Amino acid sequence: MDLLTALTWFSSLAFVYFGINCFYSEFIKSEFMRYSLPQYRRLTGYLQLLGAIGLLVGLYVSPIILLVASIGLSMLMLAGFIVRLKIKDNFIKSSPAFTFAAINLLIAIKTISKYF
Repeated sequence: MDLLTALTWFSSLAFVYFGINCFYSEFIKSEFMRYSLPQYRRLTGYLQLLGAIGLLVGLYVSPIILLVASIGLSMLMLAGFIVRLKIKDNFIKSSPAFTFAAINLLIAIKTISKYF
């Protein structure tokens, strides 16, 4: 298994988990209240699930879908990181969003170098 495949599977499975939690987790509901963004919780969940599916479909069907999904998830996580900075969360609380933004950016870069 190459690095692109491993990162894609890791990110996709993580975002399926995160996306589902946006609908059912009381902790996630309270976090979106803390961010003062409760109206975006469901949209975030849908985007995470769509991105996760796009990563896997893109990996095996179309590199352009992989590229779009990875860039989309990277931007979503960058926005999450910025929100956490804005509400003055510490580095530990902010680092998962930054890490997933970086992972998905790496997926995009690897996709470009491999297919385009």
